[in-house]
Amino acid sequence: MEKPQGVKKVSNMKWLRFIRKLKPYNIQKGLRYLKHYGPKEFLIRLSERMEPEEVPYGPWREQYCAKEEDLARQKNHKFSYCPKISVVVPAYRTPEIFLRQMIESLEKQSYENWELVIGNASPEDETMARILEEYTGKDPRVKNVPIPENIGIAENTNAALAAAAGDFVGFMDHDDLLAPDALFEIAIRLEKDPSIDVFYTDEDKVRTDLSEYFQPHFKPDFNLDLLRSNNYICHFFVVRREIAEKTGGLRPEYNGAQDYDYIFRCTEMAGKIVHIPRVLYHWRVHSASTADNPASKLYAYEAGKKAIEGNLARCGEEGTVTLRSDYGFYDVDYKLRGTPLVSILIPNKDQADTLHTCLESIKKKCMYPSYEILIIENNSTEEATFSYYKELEAQGIRVLKYPKQGFNYSAINNFGVKEAKGEYLLFLNNDMEIITPDFMEKMVSNLQRPQIGAVGAKLYYPDNTVQHAGIIIGIGGIAGHAFLGLARGRSGYLHKASLQMNVSAVTAACMMMKKEVFEEVGGFEEELSVAFNDVDLCLRIGKAGYKIVYNPHVELYHYESKSRGAEDDEKKVRRFQSEIEFMRSRWIGLLKAGDPCYNPNLTLASWNYGLRADGRGVKPWTK
Repeated sequence: MEKPQGVKKVSNMKWLRFIRKLKPYNIQKGLRYLKHYGPKEFLIRLSERMEPEEVPYGPWREQYCAKEEDLARQKNHKFSYCPKISVVVPAYRTPEIFLRQMIESLEKQSYENWELVIGNASPEDETMARILEEYTGKDPRVKNVPIPENIGIAENTNAALAAAAGDFVGFMDHDDLLAPDALFEIAIRLEKDPSIDVFYTDEDKVRTDLSEYFQPHFKPDFNLDLLRSNNYICHFFVVRREIAEKTGGLRPEYNGAQDYDYIFRCTEMAGKIVHIPRVLYHWRVHSASTADNPASKLYAYEAGKKAIEGNLARCGEEGTVTLRSDYGFYDVDYKLRGTPLVSILIPNKDQADTLHTCLESIKKKCMYPSYEILIIENNSTEEATFSYYKELEAQGIRVLKYPKQGFNYSAINNFGVKEAKGEYLLFLNNDMEIITPDFMEKMVSNLQRPQIGAVGAKLYYPDNTVQHAGIIIGIGGIAGHAFLGLARGRSGYLHKASLQMNVSAVTAACMMMKKEVFEEVGGFEEELSVAFNDVDLCLRIGKAGYKIVYNPHVELYHYESKSRGAEDDEKKVRRFQSEIEFMRSRWIGLLKAGDPCYNPNLTLASWNYGLRADGRGVKPWTK
């Protein structure tokens, strides 16, 4: 069957873009990746790179970057609190054009109380000396700190840091650029809240000749589990100088990941950490930079592993850190302490075959020795179901009869929890099939961390596409699953479908939590009989001060909604609308503010972390 004309056109455009990129350096780069990943993984990553942007970044960026009139308004703002911000740059053999552009990106700042402290570790480089003399001569805010010899990036940075006089210190690479309103965006927030200790911003990449800005990195608010998976904070990082000094500076034994280690140590000491959701830092791409050639600094990834291990140790947590095949990304498996009892709660109405598949997968796959299974029987009518229950009871599985009529997922599970003996509760739909043998260990060990309230899993449809990879608040109006429909072999936007991280909510189709936390927050909301009850529970857990973890290494198949049927009659539609209104009323503040584990510049119309196209992203400050 011939493809529709539109599909052929998109396919042709993809190949044209690919052919245009077939330059000698890119071919060499592709061969390096092929060798590293192997043919299968390489082809997956190549196809991801070729995916067209639904909303192209170039025009989008033009809409959201500061215009001259914005910068003029910012320069006219009279600050009541005007802290000095020192930008510290270690420089070594910096090409003239890069050095000039970096310095001039500071001189174009709309906020004027700054200093640029350049640690020059190239005493023999006459061109650098001449350029630095030129700029320091005409602008006293530009400081040159001569370093007699190159002593490594950490120590070079420390030499510059020691000369910084600002109230806050930002860190920048010698070949990168700041957006002209970067420092203003920090200062305007400090004016409103002088107690902030740490800032970081969104960033993108820029071609060597500045001809194209691309691959924007839109980040969540502070997210410790994501930071332990990848140094997502990276640039632009700004910290209160007292904290910078308390850390003792950057450590040379972490060279290559010295910023990763430093970010961990600063955020451990910080009180308030603020993420500014605007692209304010441009990471220049050239063949020697890790932005374009991750393999150029393989030693850096071992140093990154050590940085995560250091953070775990200082936080009193034990875990095994392993490098992923994707450079700069890591997995953390937390140490399991003992084998506390887990109560697996499975609501069920008929569908004996479906329940059998679920229970057999637990029996065959689960290696964890200490669990009980509670089937919560909800108004079944088929004789085969009751016959199966007798078999299960003979095996020691408890079957609890829910005493009320109708389907109320929240009430059914609340009823079951009262009979549960476990320290941990695993809510599991009857239409699940376990894939990961050590799923229980991975979930329990995460929950043994005192700050974690619930853990969710990565779920697939039977066709090996993603059904759940965490929940994003605001998607589709209230909440929706991230990466819905993504092919199993793919990892999504900046690998987020495959990284352990904090999320605002996970689906209760497979969700484990501490029983004491469940009871502390009052269990499932029974006003939400079908939809959003798991989201509401997770949000109340978050409000109580706990974190939710999405663990992509816990994998299951989900044969979704077999037992309940479709939302296809008037009564069900009306019930669904009432649950939407309940959620909107209870969580209106969060819905307006946006999911802190997402980014306000990303779309709420789909599940793929694309750019939002409604013009409601974060724009430059205007009074």
